[in-house]
Amino acid sequence: MNQQSIIEQTVAHVKLTLSDAEGGHDWWHIHRVWKTAQHIATAEHADELVVALGALLHDIADSKFHNGDETVGPRKAREWLVSLGVDEPVILHVENIITHISFKGGNHQQAFKSKELDIVQDADRLDAIGAIGIARAFNYGGFKNRPLHDPGIQPNMNMSKEEYKSNKAPTINHFYEKLLLLKDRMNTETGRRLAMQRHVFMENYLKQFYGEWDAEF
Repeated sequence: MNQQSIIEQTVAHVKLTLSDAEGGHDWWHIHRVWKTAQHIATAEHADELVVALGALLHDIADSKFHNGDETVGPRKAREWLVSLGVDEPVILHVENIITHISFKGGNHQQAFKSKELDIVQDADRLDAIGAIGIARAFNYGGFKNRPLHDPGIQPNMNMSKEEYKSNKAPTINHFYEKLLLLKDRMNTETGRRLAMQRHVFMENYLKQFYGEWDAEF
């Protein structure tokens, strides 16, 4: 099976699998990450098949929606790619991308590195910031019935992986615990350039939010 057919069938598979997914982790999130990853991969001269499959399958079974089980996603990706007859080195690389892409609270040492992981991780992080990132944050906060903001609950900037996964703080805290940290954690030059504009947008949004929250006129 040629690469184009593998990608086309994977697109159809992911669309079907995520047809009822939460709005911030649905097919359109995957589509944006895939397209952004392709853009970065061109500049970085990376393996385009690995990048495409890593991006398309990175949230095929997000642990947040599987009781925190981080093995489901890589396993489902492997099963799918094996069914297509994809070469084992490609499958293993995609598995490693899915296993190591997550933020995990920011205090987690990444045990696997590759140019392709760097690219897919940057693309995923870019979709977590800026206008789309803000929309996704509040959509997920609503999905989990979290308050928008509580001035009495301060952001926790030193969470362990376990604390991050079980965090139930207001959505505004998530900006400080993750979103505003991402521009400095980009792996590629293209990722850093794109992140800066989105970071500034979030800073301006927060200024507006607090002004309205405090009824400043």
